[in-house]
Amino acid sequence: MNSKIKKSVCVMSGGMDSTLSAYMMKNSGYEIIAIHFNYDQRTQTKELECFHKICDKLNVLEKYVLDLDFFKQLGASALTDKNIEVPTGGVEEGIPVTYVPFRNGIFLSMAAAIAEKEGAEVISIGVVEEDSSGYPDCRESYIKSMQQSINLGTKDETNLKIEMPLVHLQKFQIVQKSLELHVPLELTWSCYKNDTQACGVCDSCRLRLNGFNVAGVKDPIDYE
Repeated sequence: MNSKIKKSVCVMSGGMDSTLSAYMMKNSGYEIIAIHFNYDQRTQTKELECFHKICDKLNVLEKYVLDLDFFKQLGASALTDKNIEVPTGGVEEGIPVTYVPFRNGIFLSMAAAIAEKEGAEVISIGVVEEDSSGYPDCRESYIKSMQQSINLGTKDETNLKIEMPLVHLQKFQIVQKSLELHVPLELTWSCYKNDTQACGVCDSCRLRLNGFNVAGVKDPIDYE
């Protein structure tokens, strides 16, 4: 019996969350179509290198690397504007300066176009609502509304589901689940500032290190 191959377009940054999300899709029987965005972020080179290595581990057959120079022109975020310092002092009030305006909305729109072309039924994104940096585009309610908009704006026979398997997990649970699924955490990158050794003090490094600490295991990547 020739059953149809299930495909999932996985938005993959090279970070821990999106990598786990892709592994969960693979584990659920989906063929992975990997998509990565270069948007002139500070750690672009390192993230791209991690993405390719993770795709090799996942035996990804189809991958897209998309260059978005629009974000550099836009600026307005410490990740894309070198004139804005990446904060290293811990928790900020409100939406942090590392928020990139509507980034996930733009990524999901492009992923939807690829999913429609490739005949995929799912888009996967590693957003985390409860233990994230407070980004508005990581909220479950937002992703659900995006799913509705994507399905309204595509062909009638296109019926896409956006999977966000980590949305209610905390970082230590993400570490635990990654270990359970043999995710190559040593290939993932979270630091906002550096692309050789992780800084250990930016918001993303702090969240990651705390996750490993609470899970009671050592982070396999190098820190300054």
